[in-house]
Amino acid sequence: MELLKMTDISKSFSGVTVLSHVDFSVEKGEVHALLGENGAGKSTLMNILAGVYQRDSGQIVFDGENMHDISVQRSEQAGIAFVHQELNLFNDLKVYENMFLRKEILTKLHTLNKGAMIARANELFESLGVDIDPNVLVSELETSKKQLLEIAKAIFANAKLVILDEPTTSLNNNEIDHLFSIVRRLKEQGKSFIFISHKMNEIFTIADTYTVLRNGCFINAGNIADTTPEEVTKMMVGNSYSSEGVYQKRELGEVVLSLEHASGQGFEDVNLQVRKGEILGLTGLKGAGVSQTMQTIFGARPLLSGKILIRGKEIKHENIHHAMKEKVGMIPSNRKENSVIPDFNLLENNYISEHTLSFGKQYINKKKELEIFDKHKQALNIKANSPEDMILSLSGGNQQKVILARWLTTEADILLLDNPTQGIDVGAKAEIYRLIMELAEQGKTILVNTLEIPEIQKIADRCAVFYHGHIQTILPREEINEELVMLYATNVKQATEVKNG
Repeated sequence: MELLKMTDISKSFSGVTVLSHVDFSVEKGEVHALLGENGAGKSTLMNILAGVYQRDSGQIVFDGENMHDISVQRSEQAGIAFVHQELNLFNDLKVYENMFLRKEILTKLHTLNKGAMIARANELFESLGVDIDPNVLVSELETSKKQLLEIAKAIFANAKLVILDEPTTSLNNNEIDHLFSIVRRLKEQGKSFIFISHKMNEIFTIADTYTVLRNGCFINAGNIADTTPEEVTKMMVGNSYSSEGVYQKRELGEVVLSLEHASGQGFEDVNLQVRKGEILGLTGLKGAGVSQTMQTIFGARPLLSGKILIRGKEIKHENIHHAMKEKVGMIPSNRKENSVIPDFNLLENNYISEHTLSFGKQYINKKKELEIFDKHKQALNIKANSPEDMILSLSGGNQQKVILARWLTTEADILLLDNPTQGIDVGAKAEIYRLIMELAEQGKTILVNTLEIPEIQKIADRCAVFYHGHIQTILPREEINEELVMLYATNVKQATEVKNG
């Protein structure tokens, strides 16, 4: 039975068409994957459904009711919940306060009934198998638990349709399995889900049906069982899609980065050597210590024991600034919280690190900075109209390119990329892979942390596999495959002697 039917939906912003006569429908009790590259129109379509934007034309029927002027409140009242990729939680409020915001339980005296709200939150978390204390501040939660809290809020609101926008970005494999078990259980109860993701393995694991958008237009819809990841990817990207790898063999230079028995928060006794022009893939289950190792190399976390050497010189980072002076740059895993400065435009986001390094200069030479930005814009193929555009106006892939340009502006030659393709589409991913390979060919040394082994296969010379803060093994390129990596990452295959050649 049909729950949602959107017909002939069109939307323009400032004369630019972002949706053109799009049809989209969801059945009761199904998981429907909404697919497309960044900029394909997925978010706009969902924001129209959620009442954030008003459609220019078209019809929306939800649960038998013709929805005319949809507001955020009316959408929520109808039973539509939108769990955004950028979580909408108040860090300074407690968990139960976030859950009951605008839905507070009151006593007979019309005061807040905190006990009842905490008890109700506990009941919901227990029913979902979620281990969250309702009485802690949201700021104290890990990102993965914040994601589960957002989903719990949607369930608590008794939504009939839940929109999940990249819900697994910050979850590890066990948490993803847990989330999917929750989705399946609720689906059996008749709830429907719209699942937005760029991860094909997840789409083909959890979704029943799919719709593909490209350049604001409807391309195709059907049952997941009747298609393949390759076919869906070609629908999303069009004729520009190529599944070929991008790896190019190169002559590597001398060792430029060494870790000798390095220990820090989340990792211990790590030995590693990386050469000039090398691309080293780093992987392991979430929490294995890869991100913490990168952050310590970058000076964001303290080195507790051992040594870090850059170009043969022992470095004792006291802060990030010291690492930057040694020509080390880092793209952290959560660009929205740790990289992007939302109130800055593209030019300002580009030169902020370089200006920090040259803090003795009181003035910014805007003409020079514009020249530098334009050079990187061309080299990295950043799709933007003007350097004065705000960075949040760009797609995720283009935001990531701006952050990469930021470090190229500082002339960094050791680049630490922590999940650099997180939350970006297949087309943008291919461009990021190409850029990584080009930078390595120019002599940049690049460390890439990713949970997606096919990414490592596309670009890496070697792969270091972490388990519980230790490097289990370092695989040469010809031995990198998903099965072997997972055996080491889960400690099924025991640690081997690490060869740094």
